[in-house]
Amino acid sequence: MTDTALLPPPGGTLTHGPTVIGLDTSLTATGIASSLGWCETVGHTDKKSPITKLPHPERITAMRKVSAAILLNLGRPDLVVMETPALSRTGGGSHERGWLWWRLYEYLTDSEIPVALMDPRQRMLYATGKGAATKSAVVDAVARRWPAWSTGGDDNQADAVVLMAAGRDYLDHPITVMPAANRAALTKAVWPDGIRGTGAVR
Repeated sequence: MTDTALLPPPGGTLTHGPTVIGLDTSLTATGIASSLGWCETVGHTDKKSPITKLPHPERITAMRKVSAAILLNLGRPDLVVMETPALSRTGGGSHERGWLWWRLYEYLTDSEIPVALMDPRQRMLYATGKGAATKSAVVDAVARRWPAWSTGGDDNQADAVVLMAAGRDYLDHPITVMPAANRAALTKAVWPDGIRGTGAVR
């Protein structure tokens, strides 16, 4: 797992067609996957000093570092597919997680980078054909359907790969042929205006 150091995107294998980024935001382990053939995890990994326990001046500094590290990996893709926040999740960090999500969304929209939104159930449906699936089931589905993206079993990266693959599929450049049951997730996601794609179930 990468800490908040600003690292360039890892190298990967170029895939033809539009460049799509899948983004599963988290303070500690944001999953990022690119259709250029790489995936990465970025976050605040100091368990002895978690962001939610820091004094507010240090907390916002740490949060900005996480945001900057994520943005450095994004580049200028044709589309970013973000997972929407799980609003049912409460407890420590929900306030800070909301800040990070909106900060990234603000940057992307201000930069005129198209953003699509998928909720967790839609992501699981696209990966497994079911709207409820375990983390391990999604990791296994990614390893089977998109083996070129090596997640090392990291469920955050696996989630990002699914989001990225769904975006490519919507733009009519699927990485692999998906069953109609899985592709039904595309009709439920929110796609930005001005991008070409049908998302129709074939």
